[in-house]
Amino acid sequence: MLKDSMLKINEPMSKHCSLRSGGATSEFFQPTNIDELSEFLKNNKKPVLLVGLGSNLLVRDRGFKGVTIHTKNLKELSISKSLIESGAGTSLAKLSRFALAQLKYGAEFLSAIPGTVGGALAMNAGAFGSEVWEYVSSVKTMSLSGELQNRTPKDYEISYRSTLHRFKNEFFVSATFDFNLEKQNDNVGELLQKRNSTQPIGLPSCGSVFKNPKNHYAAQLIEDSGLKGFCVGGACVSEKHANYIINQDNASAMDIENLITHIQETIKLKHNIALETEIIII
Repeated sequence: MLKDSMLKINEPMSKHCSLRSGGATSEFFQPTNIDELSEFLKNNKKPVLLVGLGSNLLVRDRGFKGVTIHTKNLKELSISKSLIESGAGTSLAKLSRFALAQLKYGAEFLSAIPGTVGGALAMNAGAFGSEVWEYVSSVKTMSLSGELQNRTPKDYEISYRSTLHRFKNEFFVSATFDFNLEKQNDNVGELLQKRNSTQPIGLPSCGSVFKNPKNHYAAQLIEDSGLKGFCVGGACVSEKHANYIINQDNASAMDIENLITHIQETIKLKHNIALETEIIII
């Protein structure tokens, strides 16, 4: 039986999204393990939203009419036969450190990405020329009715910042990685130094807001359009990195979404390029 204390009602999503903005979710459930999650889903009839670190997510001000499932406790890490298995709630920085401690090379770039394994799999997260699915050996998924499945990369259509599922209504609960490079691809300290010098770390943001269009950089297009520092309400384009939006002064989700739209319209007008968002808006 699930404890009532595990289920919160009308939980503000601003507490669980790195932009520190957004409405409430009708129900908020944080399972301690996969079995609890499965049991919950077998009895659930409401729409489901999966959240890890909430670093790529904006919930509109009117909130989410359903149950938000927080994966932060699904963070087991183990190594067997040189393959690393990680729960979906493990932070990418922690996975990167674990791999390095096991002398497994290739995961260094993950140290610079805010987010969890589940979110990284869902959007094929990447940085510094590497992408997470390059190293995936297999994944475990769960259906919305609580059934576990084993899947391989062949079951997905993987492209730049996109993971298309062949099987609908499944989400990632863990992944097995083969970090198989012969030596370190990157120096983690240098990557973090580079990130900290070019990105507004420590301020409420969601990381990169827009995907890079083919042969262009979103940040450069936004900067060339004179939008650095431009604000809508409490939401502002970062002065440090133009592809970041900062919640500078209690921005509402609508402030942030209106700023995103303004940037897209400006880039379309000035450069005739349609900017696609990386951020998921619920």
